[in-house]
Amino acid sequence: MKIKTDKIKELIAQIETIIVAIKREEKEADTLLEQIHPDYHKSARNLIHYNAFRKFDLRTIQKQLQNLGLTRLAKAEGHLMSSLLKTRFILYSLIGEHPAQNLKAGLSIKNGKRLLTKHTKELLGNRSKGRRVRIMVTLPTQAANDYQMVYDMVLHGMNCARINCAHDNPVIWENIILNVQKASKAIGRKVKITMDLAGPKIRTGYITPGPKIRKFTPKRNESGIVVSPTLLVLVPEIKDTSEPNTLPVDLEWFQKLEEGDMLTLTDTRNKKRKLKVINVGDKQVLLHCRKTCYVSTGTTLECLNRDLGKVVVGELPAIEQSILLRTNDMLTITRGNQMGVPAKFDEDGNLNEQAIISCQLPEVFDRVKVGETILFDDGKIEGRIESLFSDRIEVRIVRANEKGSKLKAEKGMNFPTTELGISGLTEKDKIDLEFVVKHADVVNFSFVNSKKDVEELLAELEKWDAVNKLSIILKIETRFAFDNLFEILLTAMKVEYIGVMIARGDLAVETGWDAIGKVQEEILTLCGAAHVPVVWATQVLESYAKKGLPSRAEITDATASLKAECVMLNKGPYINDVLQLLDKILSRMEQFHEKNEKMLPKMEKL
Repeated sequence: MKIKTDKIKELIAQIETIIVAIKREEKEADTLLEQIHPDYHKSARNLIHYNAFRKFDLRTIQKQLQNLGLTRLAKAEGHLMSSLLKTRFILYSLIGEHPAQNLKAGLSIKNGKRLLTKHTKELLGNRSKGRRVRIMVTLPTQAANDYQMVYDMVLHGMNCARINCAHDNPVIWENIILNVQKASKAIGRKVKITMDLAGPKIRTGYITPGPKIRKFTPKRNESGIVVSPTLLVLVPEIKDTSEPNTLPVDLEWFQKLEEGDMLTLTDTRNKKRKLKVINVGDKQVLLHCRKTCYVSTGTTLECLNRDLGKVVVGELPAIEQSILLRTNDMLTITRGNQMGVPAKFDEDGNLNEQAIISCQLPEVFDRVKVGETILFDDGKIEGRIESLFSDRIEVRIVRANEKGSKLKAEKGMNFPTTELGISGLTEKDKIDLEFVVKHADVVNFSFVNSKKDVEELLAELEKWDAVNKLSIILKIETRFAFDNLFEILLTAMKVEYIGVMIARGDLAVETGWDAIGKVQEEILTLCGAAHVPVVWATQVLESYAKKGLPSRAEITDATASLKAECVMLNKGPYINDVLQLLDKILSRMEQFHEKNEKMLPKMEKL
């Protein structure tokens, strides 16, 4: 019995040590707490408690508490001091003693949950019937002109409409908002408008375009026999470059064509090709060809069976070029606006000139160091900096696909180990903010890295008299944002109301695929301690939205999003189907959901 009592006393001493450390850090933060908005004062105090708590490795204490049949404090982030004091009281009671000092408990479990519920409602609006977790949907350009699509989104459970300022323009944004407001009024459900500031996204520069040629290839079977001719479409002009079968020719000429006419052309390889007219319309003519042909701007067409004169193919879009990179290749990244070019080789395959591409944000050249990592295209290609010059960086590719990876223009570049010191607000963001302040309920702040970035945003909001009028969601998408999240939250808690978006796409690239699971759990718990709503974002049911069929892993991921207060969906042709499915998943699983208890090591930066 004495052994058990000694162990309990040892456990009490450990908890007393933690409580003393927590009270000390709270005392040191008195000045900071005075600056916190009244609605977040208790939450900020609890966040400070939790941050001090997580400076200890708690796994041994948790196991000892578990062995006694007591709480392991693994779900205590929202009401930490109360849980610690209650646990301490029970431990003293087990040995027939009382604490020497009765401290004020602070937030109760019930009040901690109430604060999160209150903050969520203010930030993200009312919840849908039977569903606690809100759904945010990224609206496409089409939403500006397609009211029915927006109406269906609201009807099927959209709680927040997201507009990304990185795309489109104020005219389109306003039309989207008007459609959302019209649908909200018709259905009788308020939908919050959230708008993303684009932020300083670092991208690759432009690549020298390829030739203005289109290739047309018939479908062949395994034996190489043509089973379906290739389709060519004559049009007056190409309005949509995503349509690969169109050829611009003179409208007056092709309107003379009749079904059954035979045309001829000489392609770029000097091959004669025959084409058959299969359909004639007012604005287009459909042709079939049974052989592969390469058609360029200026290629001549003429009719074989009737004298209609000749016509030339008009301006074709240039082929988008890419740079093929293999492991161990070298890549030059230039500071200026130099057009990128693929590597050049001689006839024997020897390298004559290595590939070149520019970086659209030249400020990074002043921050990077030899040996640091550069990631391209959402981490698909990885490089290491081998040498630095005033006008360029020489990078060794250390990871790419076995057969090489294609790097295109305007693809993302990440510098996960480099402190770039770039502000979260760009000049474009400051211009866009004027529109956001006037039309949105929430601003989504991209690429926040430090408390300084938050202070800069608040200063801009003051200029527009929008502090405490426009709510803020902080997008956590870099390793530095994760490492600085405690300070970022406390700085943002000077205003009402705030939230955090776990932007898992960039965050996974920045922190590493092996760390993203841990990182998102730590963000959830830290925000839970601050009673700050969390938006679970990036690639939720993305295959379903784009292709109409979800993967099994996506369904599991959607269920895991119950840990957050909101789930963000990206646009896609099947978005309304996704909304209906997600609404069912979140509604049905809510009653079974309970956050898993975690073993808590010391919280560490990456």
